[in-house]
This record gives sequence, structure tokens and C-alpha cells, in this order.
Amino acid sequence: MNNKILIFLCFVSLVFTQCTKKNADMMSDTGISEMKDNTVTNAKTWRSAAPSAGPARNIELGEYSSFDLDNGLKVIVVENHKLPRVSYQISLNNDALVEGDMAGYVSMAGDQMSNGTKNRTKAQIDEAIDFIGASLNTSSGGIFGSSLTKHQGKLLDVMTDVLYNPIFPQAEFDKAKTQTLSGLASAKTDPSAIGSNVSNIVNYGANHPYGEVQTEETVNNITLDKVKEFYNTYYKPNNAYLIVVGDTNLKEVQDNVRKYFGNWKKGVIPSPKYEVPAFPTSTNVHFANKDGAVQSVIRITYPIEYQPGNPDAVPASVMNSILGGGIFSGRLMQNLREDKAYTYGARSQLSSDQLIGNFSASASVRNEVTDSSITEFLYEMRKMVTDGVTADDLQLAKNSLAGGFARSLESPQTIARFARNTYKYNLPKDYYNTYLSKLEAVSQADFEAMAKKYIRAENANIIVVGSKDDVADKLNQFDADGKLDYYDAYGNKLVIDDSAMIGDITVEEIVSNYIEALGGKAKLMGVTSMKTIMVMNVMGQDAETVMMQKGNNKMKMVMSMGGNVMQETIYDGSIAAVGGMGGSQKITEGPQLESIKEQAEMFGHLKYATEKTMELKGIEDVNGEKAYKLSVVDKEGKKSTEYFSMSTGYLLKVVSTQGEGEQLQVVTTELSEYKPVDGVMVAHKIDIIGAAPFPLNMKVTEVMVNKPMADTEFLIK
Repeated sequence: MNNKILIFLCFVSLVFTQCTKKNADMMSDTGISEMKDNTVTNAKTWRSAAPSAGPARNIELGEYSSFDLDNGLKVIVVENHKLPRVSYQISLNNDALVEGDMAGYVSMAGDQMSNGTKNRTKAQIDEAIDFIGASLNTSSGGIFGSSLTKHQGKLLDVMTDVLYNPIFPQAEFDKAKTQTLSGLASAKTDPSAIGSNVSNIVNYGANHPYGEVQTEETVNNITLDKVKEFYNTYYKPNNAYLIVVGDTNLKEVQDNVRKYFGNWKKGVIPSPKYEVPAFPTSTNVHFANKDGAVQSVIRITYPIEYQPGNPDAVPASVMNSILGGGIFSGRLMQNLREDKAYTYGARSQLSSDQLIGNFSASASVRNEVTDSSITEFLYEMRKMVTDGVTADDLQLAKNSLAGGFARSLESPQTIARFARNTYKYNLPKDYYNTYLSKLEAVSQADFEAMAKKYIRAENANIIVVGSKDDVADKLNQFDADGKLDYYDAYGNKLVIDDSAMIGDITVEEIVSNYIEALGGKAKLMGVTSMKTIMVMNVMGQDAETVMMQKGNNKMKMVMSMGGNVMQETIYDGSIAAVGGMGGSQKITEGPQLESIKEQAEMFGHLKYATEKTMELKGIEDVNGEKAYKLSVVDKEGKKSTEYFSMSTGYLLKVVSTQGEGEQLQVVTTELSEYKPVDGVMVAHKIDIIGAAPFPLNMKVTEVMVNKPMADTEFLIK
């Protein structure tokens, strides 16, 4: 079955190559002609020094108005008459929740609200909004709607229907769960997503709302009743702000709000309490394995007490900007990218939150420089505390932040957010108006104080997601006790101590056990032909793949969608032909022919002992099942990692690479649901992640063993 997978992956790559085009790099170097000497001289006269900066001034963001309804709804009004548009945003005020074994239900509840009401179907809601050129979306955090001012009544009519009367259709709920599971299938092989999961766990703990990780199990546990429970509990006016922004006035808003929101019934809102997460007391390295990875994702992170409105906010943002907070001149970027060429980008951030904030510095780097990159991260962090900052670098950071702040004011929603924050966190009314003055006042002494307070190179969680075989052994030096902690894709801690479990078993025995599990060597060698039909859904369309193999030296595979052949590969025992939507070509020699020739074999593992170099790398968990992990290298030096069940002997997972350079893809294939077909065990469920922009979930619908198969099927014209 593994050979079928390999050739199918080739199919997928070819199909997507033909269906999509990679954007060409349109950037080119532009030269600047040399100026005449007198022009340069004149320029130097008035450009010899940068103009001195004027004093920072306060800015006028515009006043906001506010009022409360008797039901507890807090209304904030920000007038902006530049365009004839207005937006209404309901923003819930409750803290994050611990979702337990149904992690993910909160976000699902918000998303499901607009899928139908007692008065309108989902299609009717969409039609009503589109008809007036408006927008409307819901989330676990609230509802946002925007329209032309003249249509605000129609917008509010639909918006409040969604707010008061959602019916949460079962069919839409089931569809959302399926889509979520599909996304998780991709996320569990995405290094950035894995790094985020592990970071959340080690920073906050699994019992904190920020430390919970959504998994297939928690999604499957979510019930429609739980989704409705969140809506019924938290969508209450005394738990919400209504922020109105745009071409309106206080009197008009008061009339509309009382008309559309005055009858919204308030309720009792739970107030959960959380313990402050434990801060690391030393450096700890947390490693998540991704076989086949050629890069490591590095995150150096820890929780901090850093709530919105913190008086440190402005000087701390300047300090972080100098370290790596978005400007290209940041020290991390200059060191790891410009000087060492370890990465395309290295950044840091200080994130505020009303429960608990965090610091994080991150980059994706090549395997061979993972340890060196961590060294440079820690070096720059320590240097922030010990060396201070020059006046020029400080001013550059302040200028950059001032420019970003000015650009943000172009959006009315920014003003709305400022107004809500001022109201929600009880900030001074001039908190944002005086931002530029506070920014300009940041001194070198402030920088040093912020660095000493928030940069903790000796008390940090170091998260690395990458190839354990290539990277892990080099990272013990960064851990305080010299031992790495290992995690799976969802942040579950793993115990990596499998020497006793491995015992004296050899790689040859593991492969032999697999062959026996499939039916035994004699049975497999007696198979003269095999036809396998597989189906899957690709971009909303059903695709069928028919694989035919005969005598271990003839092969044909056809992938079709809607009755149209998308891709076809034929091998007649000496040459191959590959065809599809973009034409066809014959392959008479070279690595591609050798690969197709090998894949024509029905049971390639029969030759592993003589044609592959194998090494037992340990024992790992594959979807809850303990498996031997084998590194496999073929004659051409191509590597793959294969996982064989310790209990059944079956092949459970294959991790391989396709392409090279920027086109390199790490592809994970999982096999399950082995069933007997004429004495041969065949995996009937195959999930492929990484070969396409979305998971490929294949189901084997029919297998025919040793049935007559004409040689004409393999003719190459």
C-alpha cells in the first residue's frame, strides 16, 4: 500500500502544479544614476544634518459620547462624518472561559449565530445584507455590522434578529465540526501551530483558558446544547458594549439603540477566577518533533504581568521595538538575518491582556543553525539588560512607533477601539490623545528600566519545533537541568524513554512483522495483480483514483473528477508515460522513471532488507498507538520516516519530502482501517497532509486481488 501512496502523491503534486501558478518574483534592483559633483555639493549644504524634531504635540482624536440603557448595555458613540457609513459593534465583556473537554465550543457558538433565525434562513440573512451593500458577522466576542447610514435601520433589523433569535441549525453545526476537524488535521503538522500549542501549555498551564488546546477529541465532544448554553449565558446586555462609529449623532443613536436594543433581557453573568500562571524560574527547553522538517520554529516566551493601560505600556513598547518589535533595524533582525543569515525574519513582542500578558521572540531557522540561533536570541536579550541603548537608536524606535500610530488613526475602527478601551479599562480620557507626548518623553533610563523588568533571558521557556533526529541533541545546553521536555502536536507532554520497550528487536524484524501482518511473505509474493479504487473530496468535488498493478513491473493510475481525467501515469515495464490536463510526456530514463518503476511494485517492503538502509530511531505515539519509528534511506539517498504499530505490526504513518529548495514539502501520510481482501490486509483509510493546501482524506472503496488484468491496459501510445 505504501507504493500506492507514493505515486498518488506524485499525482497530487502534478495536478496542483497544473491548476495553479506560482507568482513570479517581480522585484528587480534599480540603480540610481550618479549625480553631478555640483549637485552633490549643493545637496550636502542643506542635508548635512537632519532637521531637529519639533516638540511632540497632543492629538485630537475626537470626543466620544456614552450612555447606558436600563438593561445594562453600555453604549459608546464615535462620530465620523467623512463617509456616509455607520457601524454597530456588540463587544462582549466576559473573560475567557475554561472549556475543558469541549475546547472549541465558544468560538463555534459565535460563528453559528448567523446561520439562521426563527424569522430568516441563513440564505435570507445573507440576501438581506447583500441587498443593502452591508456587512454582518458574528463571533464569540460579539457581532459587527456596517452599512450606509441611510440603511442602518435595515441593518439593525437583521442584526437584532440574529442577536435575539438564532436557532443554531443542526446541519450547519455538523458542517462546522467537520470543517474544524479538517483544519486541525492540517494544523497538527504545521510547525507554527504546534509551537503555539506548546507555548500556550507551558506558559499558562492546561487549566488556564489560554493554556487550553483544541484537539480532534475536544471537537468531537462538542454538543449543540453546549453551544446554545454559551449563547444563552453570555449574550446579555449587561455583559456587552455597543460601539457605534460613523456618520451619525448622539440623538439618532439613542433613538435607534432604545428601539432595537431596549428590550434585550439582561441576565446573571458568571465571574470565573483564575490563578496567575507560574513564571519560569530558569530556562527550560520544550521540544516538539516534526519528522522531515528542514527548519526549526523557535519561540522564547514567558508570561508577564502586563494588563491594558499599564503605565509601562509606552516605554515598554519602545524597548521591545528596539529588540525586535517590527522595525527592520531591530536587534534580533539585524543579528539573525542581516549578520548571520540564519532566517528571513526574527521578531519579538510584548502582549498585554487583562488576565495575563506574555513576552515572545521567534524565528524559523535552518536545522543546522538551530542551536546557534538560540544562542543569539539569548545574547541579544541579555544585551538589552546590560548595554542600554544609544540616543539615535532610541529616537529611531520612537519615530517608527509614532508613524505607525498616525497611520492607525486613518481607520474609524481604531478610534472606536480606543474609546472602548478607555471606557472598559477606566483609562484617563486623554490617554490616547497624549500618546505622542508620552512617546517622545521616553528616555534612555526608561529603556533600561523596561529591559530589566520585562526581558528575562535566564527565566524563559524555549520552545523548538523541528526534526528531533537532527536538532534535539544540540539543545540540552540551554536547559537548566540539561534535559529536554518533549511534547506532541497538541502540547501533551511525552515520556521519551523507550530503551526498555525496544529491547533487542531489529529493523529487519519490524519490517518482517509488517509483512506477516499483511498476510505473510508467501501470500504477498503470490499476488500477481491488484486493482484498488479510492475516492476523496477535492475542493468540493468527488475525485476517484484507480490504481492497477500487475506482475510488479506494470502499473497504471488514473485520477478523475466529474468524469474528466485529471492525471494518468502508465508504466509498461520499461518506460513510463505521464499525462494530464497539460498534455503528456514519455519518460525513458532518469530518477523519475526509477521512482515510478519502484512504485509499480505492489509490496515494496519485501525488498526493504536488501535495498534500503534502515535505522530504528525509537518509539513514538501515533494517534494513541505506540509505534516503532524507522528512518529509511533508499539507494538515491532519499529519506523517509515510517511508523509501525508495536501491537499489530501495521504501517501507521509515513513522513516524506517532495520537491526541493523553496518547493520542498513535508508530507505526512496516515494509514488506518486495515481490512482483509482475499487474505491480504489493506488499509482502507488514507489521510495525506502537506501534499495539497488542504488535507486529502482517501477512502478505499474496492480492492481486487489476482483478478484477470489485460496487458493492453498498460500500453503506451
